[in-house]
Amino acid sequence: MSDYEIAHQTGVCAVTQRTLQPGDQFYAVLFDTPDGFERRDYSAEVWENPPENYFSYWKSRVPQKQEKKRVFVNNDVMVDLMLRLADREEEVKQHFRFVLSLILMRKRLLKYEQTVHEEGIEYWHMRLTRDQSMHAIVNPRMTDDQITAVSAELGAILHGDATAFERFDADAPAKEPDAATEDSDTDVE
Repeated sequence: MSDYEIAHQTGVCAVTQRTLQPGDQFYAVLFDTPDGFERRDYSAEVWENPPENYFSYWKSRVPQKQEKKRVFVNNDVMVDLMLRLADREEEVKQHFRFVLSLILMRKRLLKYEQTVHEEGIEYWHMRLTRDQSMHAIVNPRMTDDQITAVSAELGAILHGDATAFERFDADAPAKEPDAATEDSDTDVE
């Protein structure tokens, strides 16, 4: 598995082992493992709360066979992922955070303020527009190929590919982001 590969949707409930059918709602949960992010899907029928040691989760729906796989991703889900990756030192997670920050900046949810160099590391200080909080984002000086690879994996994650969310942290508060509803904020194609 390359640094940026994340498992795709399994199509099977991790608890019941039942195959998820088109139209079924489910929760995708990411776990941060030594081998990277691992994704597990849970049918809505068995979902009570996120499992212990999860990194991130979101609610989605198995698309109908004839539907184009077009998912609306809640902006709060992307901001939450960016915030939860803040203290991560692993290179791949800093890459994910940097690319997420670029996406959020493009969506005007983050605003670039200044560049600061500390101990040989370049930080972009950015302001989160919803609460005006400041965040230092490491500029990992990624190559174009690295940015393309991370962007593709983020696209897979945001499109609901089950394997794409398997690299995140278990310290998030229990909330229920819904990544596949019509009232979400971001259209991802």
